[in-house]
Amino acid sequence: MAGLLNNLLILLVFQNSCLGFRSPLSVFKRYKDTTRSLSNECLGSNRPVISLGLSDFALDIRMPGVTPKQSDTYLCMSAPLLVDDEAYVVDFKPHASMDTVHHMLLFGCNEPSSTENYWDCDEGTCKDKSNILYAWARNAPPTRLPKGVGFRVGGETGSKYFVLQVHYGDISAFRDKHKDCSGVTLHLTHQKQPLIAGMYLMMSVNTVIPPGEKVVDADIACHYKRFPMHLFAYRVHTHRLGKVVSGYRVRNGQWTLIGRQSPQLPQAFYSVEHPVDVHFDDILAARCVFSGEGRTTETHIGGTANDEMCNFYIMYYMEAKHAVSYMTCTQNANPEMFRNIPQEANTPILVKSDMLKMTHGHHEESKDADKNSLQQQPKREEEEVLDQDFHIDEVVDWPGLDLKLGQVSGLALDPENNLVVFHRGDHVWDENSFDSKFVYQQRGVGPIEQNTILVLNPSNAQLLHSMGKNLFYLPHGLSIDKNGNYWVTDVALHQVFKLGADDKEPLLILGTALQPGSDKNHFCQPTDVAVDPITGSIYVSDGYCNSRIVQFSPNGLYIKQWGEETSLDRARPGQFHIPHSLALVPDFSQLCVADRENGRIQCFTLETGEFVREIKHKSFGRELFAVSYVPGGLLFAVNGMPYPGEAEPVQGFVMNFSTGEIIDTFSPVRKTFEMPHDVVASEDKTVFVGDVHARTVWKFTSTEKMEHRSVKKAGIEVQEAKGDAEHKLDSSSGRILGRLRGKGGGGLNLGNFFASHKGYSRKGFDRLSTEGSDQEKDEDDGTDLEEEYSAPPPPPAPSSS
Repeated sequence: MAGLLNNLLILLVFQNSCLGFRSPLSVFKRYKDTTRSLSNECLGSNRPVISLGLSDFALDIRMPGVTPKQSDTYLCMSAPLLVDDEAYVVDFKPHASMDTVHHMLLFGCNEPSSTENYWDCDEGTCKDKSNILYAWARNAPPTRLPKGVGFRVGGETGSKYFVLQVHYGDISAFRDKHKDCSGVTLHLTHQKQPLIAGMYLMMSVNTVIPPGEKVVDADIACHYKRFPMHLFAYRVHTHRLGKVVSGYRVRNGQWTLIGRQSPQLPQAFYSVEHPVDVHFDDILAARCVFSGEGRTTETHIGGTANDEMCNFYIMYYMEAKHAVSYMTCTQNANPEMFRNIPQEANTPILVKSDMLKMTHGHHEESKDADKNSLQQQPKREEEEVLDQDFHIDEVVDWPGLDLKLGQVSGLALDPENNLVVFHRGDHVWDENSFDSKFVYQQRGVGPIEQNTILVLNPSNAQLLHSMGKNLFYLPHGLSIDKNGNYWVTDVALHQVFKLGADDKEPLLILGTALQPGSDKNHFCQPTDVAVDPITGSIYVSDGYCNSRIVQFSPNGLYIKQWGEETSLDRARPGQFHIPHSLALVPDFSQLCVADRENGRIQCFTLETGEFVREIKHKSFGRELFAVSYVPGGLLFAVNGMPYPGEAEPVQGFVMNFSTGEIIDTFSPVRKTFEMPHDVVASEDKTVFVGDVHARTVWKFTSTEKMEHRSVKKAGIEVQEAKGDAEHKLDSSSGRILGRLRGKGGGGLNLGNFFASHKGYSRKGFDRLSTEGSDQEKDEDDGTDLEEEYSAPPPPPAPSSS
């Protein structure tokens, strides 16, 4: 831990004044044993903590003398708060120059991603959720908070650490091998502030700027669904192609300006000229105007200097009792609304040449220099994003149909992209499996003696590894986390298990064996599990006889739950009738649930469980069994067999996640789906469907040649938040999304907002499994065979699996 502290100096110098107070002894004792002097090239000295009065003190958070080796390097360092009591950040003073630094972000969290003096932000910023406190770029002046307003840190609920992320864009300034100590000085106070500050980020994540295009608009809009907030400062951010960025509050059709500025001026937080408050159901809207003139190729949203960004930051304050520290908006909830945006939003702000010189420092590149810079950019891993000109067809020579399997309940992809199958061996879920109280009735048979978890080569279905014998009674959901651990549910045991790929015994067990229940320690036929790749939070869909989503900490401690039974008249947001499958959508910080018997998908914010949206189509029919998400914004799902007299076929669906629109449907050409129970898709649009009645796994792939584009997975200044989920609360900043594994997650992870790395390292993001029921409809009498569901369902009776 000592290595963390040598980056933290609490100086006498604050806002160019020298304050000679003695250090509070309680803080000094904790600090003096851990500080080490920084490079002598760095500003500051190895001084103890310095008081700025009886209750105030200053923290100087600086890079510990670093020399980046390549352009577009993201480096992070952490500094502890050093006090246990609650404190408030009331002022910031940046120490950086555009000559060396592209931008800086300051986060608050409780567990930094590393204990090193500094680290490559590819490793992440924080292991837990993090909130952005401050952002700086382009020679911006200090930010001032209003009197009585502060960012809350420390204490029982506030952040214990600060993590500084510095993006070094063009490293030509480091040819002399000097060491950089950029950072920020914080002014903190122990005096309780009546108003708590927070950050609201509006960001476009899918804008494409065609070469030579004179005007390109990027629009963002979200409905506000929280307690009132008062806006006092704003900041705009783009790269070189941005002309003007504007933000508004829209209430009853009236547009009220929050602020507008040229992103080519110093990117400070500017004061909101006229006070603006935002109430429940107002709309927050922003527009970035770009020009593609001078470019010869498309420009996408990304983290390098030659990509673009469209960010509108808002600093706000709320009453302490209602305070939310961080919210985000990354979608356009109402495109038609922008027809009425004030004309000023498309009026460029004149920037004088001397201001540009001050803003860009020595980096006022010529076209040739820009070209050279493009050639020198480090090669980035790229993510293919289809332009939706494709079709999913069955792979007819896939030998997986010939495997001898039990009822296939769960599928996932491991970090090596191998297909993992969870099946029931010689056990079946039928009408004799449970009594009326959901207690398993076939314990005397013992657990399944066959290996229930099979790892297959995704190309030829060759068995690579197997495990899981004598552990389970009725397998259901399967997910694989970023470390390759298997997460499974057993509806007979009413439990969730974490298993290492080579371990015979579970690493973690949630729930009480063979005891159904609905409290913090019991489940009732849990269906699926999802694990957040950044925070490690565990989400369980529970289940056939409960109607809830339960969140646990990485070590299995109960955090919260949400959801309730469906009303008799209609299914409302947050109500479930068998939450059957989960798909984590890290791009947008959402958890999507296949609400099986309501025939829909519901999506919620990861942080709060707040309802975001519903996706429902007539072609789903009455049941939707499973859902899976892949990078690039595609959602895959499978439905159930139609009820007698109904026409909707059983099939797979491909949807645009942002709009919910169905892009394509698919079904086998060999045989037919009987009861598709789970679906998982990879980044190349290869799709696997597990069928619980056919006891097989189908394989599909994208067959048509299609045009596609590449989206750089670079460390976007703020990683992404929710697309459809309008506001993300207390977003986990600095998430570095691994490659989408298992069944959900990937793409630009703006749910981790404010990414902390130079390029999204998609190294093994695992998904959570989703699952469908194993019970078919009886076409003769319209009743359900109780093959996997023993709960007495409301009419019409649902199938079980």
